Amino acid sequence: MADGASSSGGARDGGETVVIDYGRRRTTCGYCRSSGPTSISHGMWANSLKADDYQALLDRGWRRSGCFLYKPEMERTCCPSYTIRLKANDFICSKEHGRVLKKMQRFLDGELDPQVGSPQCKASPTKRSLSEPLNSPISKVSKVSANEFQAATCPNFLKEDEFISCLSSKINEAIDTYFQGVVLGSTVQLPKAVVKTVKPQVKKKVGEAMQENKAGVQDLVYTCNISFQIVAAVRRALPKEKSANQTEVLADLSPNSVAEKLVTTMGHLGELAGFEVKACNGHLNFYSSANSAMQNYTGDAVPAQASDKASRSKQGSVNKISAKHPQKRKSLEIRMSTSHFDPEEFALYRKYQTKVHKENTVTESSYRRFLVDTPIVFVPPKSGDNTVPPCGFGSFHQQYRIDGKLVAVGVVDILPKCLSSKYLFWDPDLAFLSLGKYTALKEIDWVKTAQEHCPSLQYYYLGYYIHSCNKMRYKAAYRPSELLCPVRYEWIHYDLAKPLLDRSQYSILSDYATMQDETPQLQICGPSDDSSAKVDHHESPSDEDDEDVNDYESEMMIDEELVDSEKADTTECGSSIKDIENITLDLNGSKVKYKQVFGAIERRHLNALEGQLSRYAKVVGKELSDRMVYCLS
Repeated sequence: MADGASSSGGARDGGETVVIDYGRRRTTCGYCRSSGPTSISHGMWANSLKADDYQALLDRGWRRSGCFLYKPEMERTCCPSYTIRLKANDFICSKEHGRVLKKMQRFLDGELDPQVGSPQCKASPTKRSLSEPLNSPISKVSKVSANEFQAATCPNFLKEDEFISCLSSKINEAIDTYFQGVVLGSTVQLPKAVVKTVKPQVKKKVGEAMQENKAGVQDLVYTCNISFQIVAAVRRALPKEKSANQTEVLADLSPNSVAEKLVTTMGHLGELAGFEVKACNGHLNFYSSANSAMQNYTGDAVPAQASDKASRSKQGSVNKISAKHPQKRKSLEIRMSTSHFDPEEFALYRKYQTKVHKENTVTESSYRRFLVDTPIVFVPPKSGDNTVPPCGFGSFHQQYRIDGKLVAVGVVDILPKCLSSKYLFWDPDLAFLSLGKYTALKEIDWVKTAQEHCPSLQYYYLGYYIHSCNKMRYKAAYRPSELLCPVRYEWIHYDLAKPLLDRSQYSILSDYATMQDETPQLQICGPSDDSSAKVDHHESPSDEDDEDVNDYESEMMIDEELVDSEKADTTECGSSIKDIENITLDLNGSKVKYKQVFGAIERRHLNALEGQLSRYAKVVGKELSDRMVYCLS
């Protein structure tokens, strides 16, 4: 047993390990989406499993799905899977991870609108066809009042955001009305208007350029540059050979003319209470009509570069609005409990699997088999014992609750050397919070804290790293990580292993020292910026995260009902009787060594059993196979 784990007696003994029915497993791969059973692995069932023994199995490339243990047959399977781990105290937080932590903090402080990044807002269209009828649902949105708009869409919008949306809808209605009679062709897609707040610094610059109209400039509140976008969209979409009508339209198509037409059309559709809209050098500018100076104002446009600066100041504007409309601070609570069935957790799991992984049917029995059932024997903590963490050893569910509402559940195994992350499911309505990354960072922090009570617990195991699957490479972003060599079972730094994996998806990682063509440079000074590490967690410039369906916790779920066992062949094992003679067998409740069975029964009756046990001892390891109990079904 590695790192001095006890194999008998002591506070973390936890009974005995009993496994059953070893064999090979062939399944359809969930990573490369193969059409046939190309995923090949070793598999066995565990009736009970000591925490120390499961730790040893992890360090030989095994994982569990419920009570089923599996290990990829690396040289034969389609997608070789390497166990990956991270020493928690050495973890280097990347800029991306820092953004995730800050985003959650802003959300808890009430500074981040919960609707930002939500599926409801992302589903709204950004472009509209000229052939769309005016009575379509999109056009109807522009006709509702500000209060109706708020109630019909995102009820948590701040008041200013609500009014800006209403102004944008009014412009969209004018675009539909004006271009309804213009013959441009159904292929032209018009952009959607976006109204922006004019910042004080922009007003100051415009006022300095127009000394006699400073008062009018101060009444300038909102602006929109949709006219420039419309002209660009029409010129791109129309064919080189245009009809006579289209040529006539293009002759008068400029941002200035479009802006003026839209202002006229908006005037026909009805006035905006408290505001007056003017066309200024292609921009649509909205002025507050409360000041009488506005009546005589004929100023110029807000420059295009000013609008860009206003866009870059968006975050500052949101913070100022939040200061005017303080939000109640939310509380985040993390609870850990031993693995058991919880109806509230199952409801969240079903919602997650249905919306994120698009599963049609999610049953309670499959959930229990996958995430509730565990063979790991619970070891409770003991007062004054620094070999067991305060929660004990075993399988646990970490609940993440915001203001009491369950938003995520991390299924983990706490073992003598590590926290092994098994699976995570979260509320799809909070996808913008990047809960997969956030919970991973919290689990790393948990390991750091646990070391104060259990010094041997130093590592964070992220499951399998699959270099041949781009969507699984992001795990290497948790640096500095190590990969397990599939032959010598040595831990190899990721930067040393990567050149080998770039050449061949199956590699003996501990051979990195024999590479003659190049000597990889070991770099642990900072986080990786490799684009492959971010492939399924794209961060947009607005800091809204589009969470991919394959998050860090998504491992291949083994469904035992779809797995066929391929018993070992004695011609392949290459092991001697000495390798298996000390394996303890459970024969109908009686425990005997294999060498005792071998002496009592004729050889010809033991051929099949010997071949099975030989391969079992090879993939599990002689030391561990001698210690565990093999139950013959």
